[in-house]
Amino acid sequence: MTIQRHDTKARMSRAVIHQGVAYLCGQVAGPEARNGDITAQTESMLARVDALLKEIGSSREQLLSATVYLKDGSDVAAMNEVWDAWVPEGYAPARTCVCAPLPSDELKVEVTVTAAVSE
Repeated sequence: MTIQRHDTKARMSRAVIHQGVAYLCGQVAGPEARNGDITAQTESMLARVDALLKEIGSSREQLLSATVYLKDGSDVAAMNEVWDAWVPEGYAPARTCVCAPLPSDELKVEVTVTAAVSE
């Protein structure tokens, strides 16, 4: 059994791959967007997902599932607008969206993603 861990620190790995499936750690907006609105934060967060998927040999077309965490449920429509433009047509993953407290006050959205990895 092979398990690959990417960018492992004491608390977590940025991604873990097992049997062709990648489990990404939660992604949030980068520092440049953390004081922005939900649209800016969602765009930044998804750009970070793109970068991590590329780094591990995956892509948006290989998404399996996603869980989106929103600080405020009233942001769902604006977040979905960005999400819908980001997910390639015909490749939508299984997705859950929940309201939850986030680890810092300025954060409005976080996502965890599971994706297949090209072999």
